[in-house]
Amino acid sequence: MADLHELTAVELLAKLQSGEATSVQATQACLDRIARLDDDLGAFLSTFPESALARAAEIDRRRLAGERLGPLAGVPVAVKDVVVVEGAITTCGSKMLQQYRSPFHATVIEKLLAADAVLIGKTNMDEFAMGGSTENSAYRLARNPWDRERTPGGSSGGAAACVAARMAPLSLGSDTGGSIRQPASFCGVTGLKPTYGRVSRWGLVAFASSLDQIGPLAKTAEDCALLLEAIAGHDPRDSTSAPQSVPAYSRTVKEPLKKLRLGVAREHYGEGLDAEVEAAVRKAIRVYESLGAEVQEVSLPHSRYAIATYYIIAPSEASSNLARYDGVHFGYRTDEQAMLAELAAERKALETAGDQRGLDELDAPLVRMYRKTRSEGFGPEVKRRIMLGAYTLSKGYYDQYYVKALKVRRLIRQDYDAAFKNVDLLIGPVAPTAAFKLGENVNDPLGMYLEDLYTVSANLAGIPGISIPCGVTAAGLPVGLQLQAPAFEEERLLRAACMFQAATDWDDRAPESLGRPA
Repeated sequence: MADLHELTAVELLAKLQSGEATSVQATQACLDRIARLDDDLGAFLSTFPESALARAAEIDRRRLAGERLGPLAGVPVAVKDVVVVEGAITTCGSKMLQQYRSPFHATVIEKLLAADAVLIGKTNMDEFAMGGSTENSAYRLARNPWDRERTPGGSSGGAAACVAARMAPLSLGSDTGGSIRQPASFCGVTGLKPTYGRVSRWGLVAFASSLDQIGPLAKTAEDCALLLEAIAGHDPRDSTSAPQSVPAYSRTVKEPLKKLRLGVAREHYGEGLDAEVEAAVRKAIRVYESLGAEVQEVSLPHSRYAIATYYIIAPSEASSNLARYDGVHFGYRTDEQAMLAELAAERKALETAGDQRGLDELDAPLVRMYRKTRSEGFGPEVKRRIMLGAYTLSKGYYDQYYVKALKVRRLIRQDYDAAFKNVDLLIGPVAPTAAFKLGENVNDPLGMYLEDLYTVSANLAGIPGISIPCGVTAAGLPVGLQLQAPAFEEERLLRAACMFQAATDWDDRAPESLGRPA
């Protein structure tokens, strides 16, 4: 069945359950799609064809035998390469972990396997999830399926691109400052960042521990509901996991919300917002009004400080988390023989010159090994953030920067609390622009950071947000609409997203170059 890769996860499940298709056929269709397109797109860093087909065959056998199966039985799922899978290499898009094989499964992987999903591969990403374009991957460039000269977004660029290119119906990403929602917007798919603590982070390689959250990417909100329901829930192994029950997202997602009150943050419509993006978002707001929603303006006065706050807190936590990569315990290590030879040559030169001060300051072999390992193993963006974080945490600057940023973070959360007293959801843009060209922001870190303008606040406040397709630009590039909800109100978020998708067809459009009319 050549068209199985076109189906949503819900549609595919229906065919699997009815016997119209098998999991082996669906898995092979996705693997064939990857083989045909991914040399160009770069969405995957690794695939698991043998184990995926073997698992699919086992699920087909169990289905024929009438055994009870999980809610994702036989559905292929891709996983961002920041989530560990037992026995598989998890690189985090970094040379530092190029040969790291995890001895255990992340909690979300255990949950996917318990739900009888089929893992088909690990997707490309910005190194250690630091970036907004997937250009920081140490291994390969990822491209947007809608325009190969443009970025798929980041850091979950591969996770979004593989869904947009119909290589997998479902994928898992992670979102620290917009890394699920922005690529979802750029690639014309649906992406949900859950509430902090809704999904276990155990087995997610940490970037910024108080901000990271795993979430689903898919064609539709209905599919995201199915995947979120499978991976959410309390995990005692994760001290930040919330002891909250998991609603039946997949059963309620298609129920429209009555008397929906939407808030439009005035701070999200100003300088820097592309005119075509704004037009698509405002048209989407009118769709909600036609569905009976009440729209009112709200204010998030401290959102103007969100980028500055985020880029103090996130690098500070990153510098601490990435200190473990020293070349001793695991991961990349510099060539020790070459390093020792270099050190010996330096020592001999200093002795010949009679430079005692230079000899006194010469690295010890272990220190040199640390320095060269980290210098060679990390890419430029990761080094930039480590240095920024180390600076803000250093003596004399900790109170001036980090502590102050934590106070502003609280004010940002209070702005949301105040807004949600009057509205059910906030509605607005995901990113200031549609997908930008590859290389456009590589030498402009500030320009890249400003792509997170409308997304980082949700991470700082710990609330959920979703990106859904709502239009295209004149150049045919997707535009995403962002909805944000109070903490642990993913059910409301998904139902509101599904309302919009039932009334429009933006979620059903695919890149024209992939062989299907847009």
